[in-house]
Amino acid sequence: MSTFDPDPGGPDVGGRAAEGIVTIERFLTDNQPETATGELSRVLDDIAMAGKVIASRTRRGGLTELLGKAGVVNVQGEEQKLMDVYADDVMTSMLSGHGRVSVIVSEERPEPVIIDDSAPYVVVHDPLDGSSNIDSNVSIGTIFGVFRREDTTKPPTEADWLRPGRDLVAAGYILYGTSTMMVYSTGQGVHAFTLDHAVGEFLLTWSNCHFPAEPAYYSLNLASIPQWEAGMSRFVDWLNRPDTPNLSQRYIGSAVADFHRNLLHGGVFGYPGEVDRPQGKLRLMYEGAPLAYLAEQAGGRGSDGSRDLLDISPNDIHQRTPVFVGDTRLVDQLEACLTEGA
Repeated sequence: MSTFDPDPGGPDVGGRAAEGIVTIERFLTDNQPETATGELSRVLDDIAMAGKVIASRTRRGGLTELLGKAGVVNVQGEEQKLMDVYADDVMTSMLSGHGRVSVIVSEERPEPVIIDDSAPYVVVHDPLDGSSNIDSNVSIGTIFGVFRREDTTKPPTEADWLRPGRDLVAAGYILYGTSTMMVYSTGQGVHAFTLDHAVGEFLLTWSNCHFPAEPAYYSLNLASIPQWEAGMSRFVDWLNRPDTPNLSQRYIGSAVADFHRNLLHGGVFGYPGEVDRPQGKLRLMYEGAPLAYLAEQAGGRGSDGSRDLLDISPNDIHQRTPVFVGDTRLVDQLEACLTEGA
């Protein structure tokens, strides 16, 4: 495949489909190991199909009955949006009945859903990250991670899903914005596909994406500074010193959208703990760990402020954690600021 950078000053990408159209299905098939059974590729293709269905509804949100609240509070204590429920149902439907997925862990469900006792994979996901932005027509997304079960001869147990992010065999997200993009990794680089609505296919846009050498943005909700611990203020002060990288502050409030921009243009996204919520807001299993997996594959890293997010073993499927993901140097500096004086 030829190397093609559409913008020399833009994202650091290793290649692009410059010599022909490459669908996500073809890319998955062509890039799986020779010894692979193809089942993981089909799981990712099922997730891509779910993304197409969800994208169709998000594009028509204002014309359908799916805007607004569902009148239900989920396990997180957050009022569900109608699109939250719809996206969760779509993901569950697309991943069920094929003999590939054993267990689904969703933000919207209090307990894991057992699909097939003998299937090899566990999928964890946030069906619609940033759903509080839906009514404002702001970019939202689906975040997912995939674990491979170690023993399929026995019924699934907590040991199959309460696992550190290091055990993920795939992770990614689908971004619903001005275009719909699916970005994923199976441990061999980060690859991005754009949905061509005219033909109904995700087409390869960039392969082997890396954070650019020079970061451009930091994504923090500065309105929350009074609620942060002192180390976060030190980090923000460092970001604004004249002798540090000249970064602009950009914050959307949808983790997928903030992460995606920083992947393309360089930077760091963070959701710190707060005085009244020291564990932060984001969930480790299906938000923090998958994004950290992608960050590492793109030459960056993820941290909770003191530990690598991929090394944390969750005790609960809905466990919360502070999340900092992006450019390695920025995450390292943030850790240094948080530990200073500790």
